[in-house]
Amino acid sequence: MQKKIIIAVDGYSSCGKSTLARDVAHRLGFSYIDSGAMYRAAAYFFLKNNLDAVSFQSKPEAEQEKILASMQIEFKRTNGEREIFLNGENVEKEIRGKDVSELVSDTSAIPSLRKRMVTKQRKFAEEKHIVMDGRDIGTTVFPHADLKIFMTASLEVRAQRRFDELISKGIKMTMDEVKQNIKSRDSIDTTRKVSPLKKADDAIMLDNTSLTREQQLDFVLKIIAEKFGITA
Repeated sequence: MQKKIIIAVDGYSSCGKSTLARDVAHRLGFSYIDSGAMYRAAAYFFLKNNLDAVSFQSKPEAEQEKILASMQIEFKRTNGEREIFLNGENVEKEIRGKDVSELVSDTSAIPSLRKRMVTKQRKFAEEKHIVMDGRDIGTTVFPHADLKIFMTASLEVRAQRRFDELISKGIKMTMDEVKQNIKSRDSIDTTRKVSPLKKADDAIMLDNTSLTREQQLDFVLKIIAEKFGITA
């Protein structure tokens, strides 16, 4: 059986991880997995069920597992796009809202939730070559990934990209709210006890502050061509 290639793309909030990972997967014919969407769907589940990270973690382990077992997250193709579904409902738009953005980092730090997510994410790699983006893909989910990219960009550039994305989707937030959300998520993501956001020792740094979408894609495709002999 041919070895499945795993490309891990990690980095800070709103630095373009999903855009890059999706573009690379499309050009190579790999499967793209948005791990961030999975955690956003979990945060949306918590929101709908009036749960928060603190009260959830105060519950007995068995009760936590029972609640998480009732949360079915999967990807399905809709109009040619791979979108996220929560318990059979397409929540692609709902998970991008302000309320979910403010909750997702706290929710993502829950140990029992991360354990369940990591197990699910690893199963995706059994199916075909994949490109997966997130915050702990190259350090925890796939520490032996064939290629690891760690992305960053300036706060100002990340905030503008996030603001433009929200506006395009009809979601209203001020620039100050976007910046504060990004700062908060950076702090929580890098300091949480379980799988904190950090660059893997063998990851290649990609600062795309001054790069276009095409330039960052070319940067990674060149690395892939040199490393695996695969051209897009």
